[in-house]
Amino acid sequence: MSYTALYRKFRPDTFEEVKGQEHIVTTLKNQIQAERIGHAFLFCGTRGTGKTTVAKILARAVNCEHPVNGSPCNECAACKAIRSGTSMNVIEIDAASNNGVDNIREIREEVAYRPTEGKYKVYIIDEVHMLSTGAFNALLKTLEEPPSYVIFILATTEAHKIPVTILSRCQRYDFRRISIDTIAGRLRELMNKEGVQAEEKALRYVAKAADGSMRDALSLLDQCIAFYLGQELTYDKVLEVLGTVDTEVFSRLLRQVLAGNVTGCIYILEELLVNGKELTQFVADFTWYMRNLLLVQTSDNAEEVLDVSSENLQALKEESKMVNTDTLMRYIRVFSELSNQLRYSTQKRVMVEIGLIKLCKPAMETGMDSVLDRIRILEEKMEKGIPMMPVQGEMADARGHGGYPGQGGLTFGYGGDGYAEPEKPKPEKAAPEDLQRIRNNWRSIVGQTEGMFKILLSTAAPKYDGSTGENKLFVEFSNDLAQNIVADPGKKELLETIIAQQTGKSVEVELILKKENTRQNLADISVDDILKQAIHTDIVVEEDMSDNEW
Repeated sequence: MSYTALYRKFRPDTFEEVKGQEHIVTTLKNQIQAERIGHAFLFCGTRGTGKTTVAKILARAVNCEHPVNGSPCNECAACKAIRSGTSMNVIEIDAASNNGVDNIREIREEVAYRPTEGKYKVYIIDEVHMLSTGAFNALLKTLEEPPSYVIFILATTEAHKIPVTILSRCQRYDFRRISIDTIAGRLRELMNKEGVQAEEKALRYVAKAADGSMRDALSLLDQCIAFYLGQELTYDKVLEVLGTVDTEVFSRLLRQVLAGNVTGCIYILEELLVNGKELTQFVADFTWYMRNLLLVQTSDNAEEVLDVSSENLQALKEESKMVNTDTLMRYIRVFSELSNQLRYSTQKRVMVEIGLIKLCKPAMETGMDSVLDRIRILEEKMEKGIPMMPVQGEMADARGHGGYPGQGGLTFGYGGDGYAEPEKPKPEKAAPEDLQRIRNNWRSIVGQTEGMFKILLSTAAPKYDGSTGENKLFVEFSNDLAQNIVADPGKKELLETIIAQQTGKSVEVELILKKENTRQNLADISVDDILKQAIHTDIVVEEDMSDNEW
């Protein structure tokens, strides 16, 4: 005897066997028991949620000679005839291949004849959204006022494509995605009937991979059982058959991405490919993993939002502390775009590698979320005390002005000539003692600020007017991102307050942009004089890293 697929072998025969659609099953049973049966039903929902199955059970129930609590008995002649497909009372039509006006006209002619046996003629039209406009119009009148012995059951996965005139003539039932717990429970029940040993974790993973579809879950389970025929079905075996990746690998990959380690990411990808993992599935699973991390971060009750085991939930909570929300959203955006690109790509590995490099190197992108990720990296380096070294072409600008890499910079010469810097006029007067003390404590002053202000201050240059020598501090920003900070008087007041607290010196502060600066006599503040006086000896003082001659 030929083998029957699990989803066909265990298709529900009664309303009680239908899982995850209790809101629909209860309503239909009550209608049958009270003999208040509608003449047209519209079953909507994603694939594999039970639309066609419930339609067939309903067709048997309304014609059953001995219904049991609204469900068909499956023992009477009418039930047996419908189940075997020999009954003339139940007509199944595939609208995808019978979508013309002529097909609907045939139905209109047939409904004029009463059923030869049983109470009702039931028309089940699957994928009804595929009907043409003319076919919908031809169906309208019959659907609105059919004979008392005719019932129409329309099933579709895309209810938005059905005309409003059709929708208003039907009782609409929306089939929900089936929960992982419900699918896993059903799979466990069927495995016991089949006598197959399977780990609970393996069944839950199959249920998760089914994405709310019971039919998909049974098909995937069938595939796994066939691959390891006669063996116990374990979690690792399911991962191998479905070409998916364990969450432990995602955790390792995320750590490499956060560290900006492109080489480490490529090694992990190579490891997955050697083990035969499928790249499209890997991208989808890693995106889902990051989605779970985001929900853990933003949800007050993550246990109710995520359908994962308690041990996995605890691991997610720990890992969610490693990355902020904005960074996660950028990662999810990049991999969602990658998922779409992989559908049409012939070089999937190259596309995935580029996606991982984008995660590690936010400077490759120009979006706001990538800018925020770059700021995160800079803040982490500052906290660890790692100096932010400018690249060769920007060294001259950073050396003299505390400039931000990428904002201007001087031409770097080759052939041993080094780089040239325009000669600056020497200040006529030395910096006041108060400004020298502020310059000496500049790093600790910057450390008292936060966020974007802190990042931009760390690359700004504290200066004074060398022609007048007035006791006024000019903070010159070379980064265009500082435009809003310069225009915000609150930032100026905040900096003056911090300076007073840190140095005990009260000075006026002016924030300026380098490119908009019209003062020609601004000069860097030297701390040599004040340090010599403090030590009472003539010594050569080396400036800190931010002022080193590169």
